[in-house]
Parts: sequence; structure tokens; C-alpha cells
Amino acid sequence: MDLKDKVVIITGASSGIGEACAFEFAKRGANLVLAARQYVKLCEIADAIHKKYNVRTLAIQTDVSNEQDCKDLINQTISTMGKIDILVNNAGISMRALFKDLDIDVLKKIMDINFWGTVYCTKYAFNQILNNSGSIVGVSSIAGYKGLPGRTGYSASKFAMNGFLESLRNENLKNDIHIMVACPGFTASNIRNVALNSEAKPQGESSMEEDKMMSAEEVAKNIVNGVVHRKRDLIMTAQGKLTVLMQKLFPKLLDILVYNHFKKEKDPLIS
Repeated sequence: MDLKDKVVIITGASSGIGEACAFEFAKRGANLVLAARQYVKLCEIADAIHKKYNVRTLAIQTDVSNEQDCKDLINQTISTMGKIDILVNNAGISMRALFKDLDIDVLKKIMDINFWGTVYCTKYAFNQILNNSGSIVGVSSIAGYKGLPGRTGYSASKFAMNGFLESLRNENLKNDIHIMVACPGFTASNIRNVALNSEAKPQGESSMEEDKMMSAEEVAKNIVNGVVHRKRDLIMTAQGKLTVLMQKLFPKLLDILVYNHFKKEKDPLIS
């Protein structure tokens, strides 16, 4: 796919992977619609991208957990840009709490943003993307292939996203539409700082060593390359690929390895 003059919607575009994807798509000539709740930050990013790459940019304040916001996002994009070629469902939130300790509202908030946000945006953008032989991307996680301790809601939301997109792909096997599930490794961003604790409040300090993780820019390049080459699944690290393989072949052994890995994080939830 040649990205020049394509119209790309990116949710969760105010920071991290979403922001990095915006710059990477613009670098290759795409016009951008940036969606997130932080409108001022979105406008600053849109302005910076326009000045650097001279592409069209549009910032739309959007809470993807709100269906009407998602519908408005799509309608405003069509009204202003005239079409939609690519949708990157990147908006997401994580969590860190044992299931026995958490408020059930934590799971609801995670599902509303990570799963339903993807469903809403995809639903209202689908016909446009189908007509333009475009792409739908879900930024998922290895947590969507393997349940992780202390992340019951996050894993559930990513399993749900993966299943939704896989079903959508199969429904449209005979149609010219590209659907990709992208799974970064642990990525340096603020997602762990704002991850919900047992009381559905941001936990603050990250529980992991952020300086040893993939950069958001590296992830963005992989995602954009995946769109260009119309990849089906994009698992970006050797650790991730090994996890998916072991889950199929040696799930019990993987349980032990995952448990041992997470009991080493800062202030571990398990021991």
C-alpha cells in the first residue's frame, strides 16, 4: 500500500505508540486524524506534524468508551477529509491488581476502552474502509495470547479484541480489506503509570524497568510497515513469538515461566 494521501485515523494518539504512529504515517505522506481525550495535546501534535511533513491533520477529542464519540469521530473525519483508508485502534488502558482484591469497575473500564472502543470505531468506519480496500489495525498485546497475573481485565480485553478482529477477518475473506492484529512487546510509555489499581485509580509509578523496553517509535515503524505490506499478525519480539508458540505446545510450562517473571517486578503482586 502506498500511504501518500491516505487518510489514517489513530485513536489514543496523544502519547506513546499512538503519537509515534502519527509521526510515522505522516513521514510517509498520509493525512491524519488524531483522536484522544486530551484535546490540547492532540492539537499540539497535529500542528507539529503538519509543520514538519506538510500533510493534512485533524484533532478530534474522543473518548472511545463512548459510542457517540466514536460515531462523531468517523462522521467528522468523512466530512473534513472526504474518506477513511486506515483505522488504527490504539487507545487502551492497562491495570495492575489481583482479581481477589479489585473493584469490578476496574474490569468494566478496561473492557469499555480496550474492547468496546475498538468495536465502536471499527463499526462506524467499516464501510468506508471496505470501499477503499483499506486497513483496520488493532494494537493488541501478548496479553491477548497469554493471560498475565495481575492483569485479568487487560488480558480479557485483548483476548476479546483479538477474537473480534479474527472473526471480522474471516467474515471478509472474499473482500479486499486488510485486518491486522499488532502485538508489541513491553513498550516504554506511560501506560503502566496510568494503569488502574484495585480501586480503579492510576497506580502512578511503573512496576517495570521502562529503559529496557522497546521504544514507541520502533513499535510505530513495525505497525506502519505491517500496514504497507498488509500483514495478518504482527508479533514484534522474539519473546512474544516464543510465548505464542509455547502457549500452543507447552502451556503448563509457560504458566510457570510467566509466574516467575512477574514475581520479579517491582513491588510484586505474587510471590
